[in-house]
Amino acid sequence: MWYAIYASDVPDSLGKRQQARPAHIARLQELAEQGRLLLAGPFPAIDSEEPGPAGFSGSLIIAEFSSLQAAQQWADHDPYMAAGVYASADVKPFKPVLP
Repeated sequence: MWYAIYASDVPDSLGKRQQARPAHIARLQELAEQGRLLLAGPFPAIDSEEPGPAGFSGSLIIAEFSSLQAAQQWADHDPYMAAGVYASADVKPFKPVLP
């Protein structure tokens, strides 16, 4: 089943994000290679695709896992969580409808 992981950043997370990004992206790439990643990306803190020093306010990941517990465990072990980028990561079942 698909699950949406909605993660919220701590204030002023940009430096921590930049440092942990390679490990975070590598983990997402694993899901993509397994055909289990629908989408992933950050929420710019301002209305811009490139927010510069304003940074990001969180992330959305939609991926396939065997259970809600497995998805939550995956989210809890994300490099951004370990680096203190994310304040929290909420996981909910997700049902793709369109396109």
